[in-house]
Amino acid sequence: MSEGLRERKKRETRLRISDTATGLFLTRGFDNVTVAEVARAADVSVNTVFNYFSTKEDLLFDRQDEIVGLLGEIVRRREPGEGAAEAVRRDFLDALDTGAWRYGLHEGSDAFARMVGSSPALVARLREMNELRQAALARTLADEADADPDDLTPGLVAGQICATLHTLMTYGARRMLAGESMTAITPDLRGQAEHAFRLLESGVGGYCVRQGEPPGQRE
Repeated sequence: MSEGLRERKKRETRLRISDTATGLFLTRGFDNVTVAEVARAADVSVNTVFNYFSTKEDLLFDRQDEIVGLLGEIVRRREPGEGAAEAVRRDFLDALDTGAWRYGLHEGSDAFARMVGSSPALVARLREMNELRQAALARTLADEADADPDDLTPGLVAGQICATLHTLMTYGARRMLAGESMTAITPDLRGQAEHAFRLLESGVGGYCVRQGEPPGQRE
């Protein structure tokens, strides 16, 4: 069914408010901008803002549902013979190669990362979103694998995949915040990602084994 005029106008209004808010937040800092100022700049009332967004944080994270559900959707659409970690690896590398926004690693995302890092409220919200994303992925894995309710495997796998992504994203963001461009970062980050997912897929039992003779075999 095609989008009606009313729905299109509502979508456009929501997008205008969010884009206006994001621009103000990036320029002046999230904590330095009020909802009333966003409303004035977007030429709407404060009540209209809250009709579309429940909280001030929602103005910035207006794609939360999409972000939270991203990994689960990737797993559901995996190719025949492809495991969950392999599917996420493929999507992560594709996002790097195409400059897509999905993992926050694209030109200009350093400004967004800097803004979020300067606001305790946004840091807390981002942490909550990461937790929701991991939980959503675990549910999808359980459904796809038809796992028993007491099986911890979906939660363990979801935790490992999300930890791997978080480490890679933090590494990339740190280098961007230090002044490097994504063009300069991408080749190394791609290699780091391939190594990280190989490690994830093969297991970590053989990593960081202490060298020397086991105690029970010493004379």
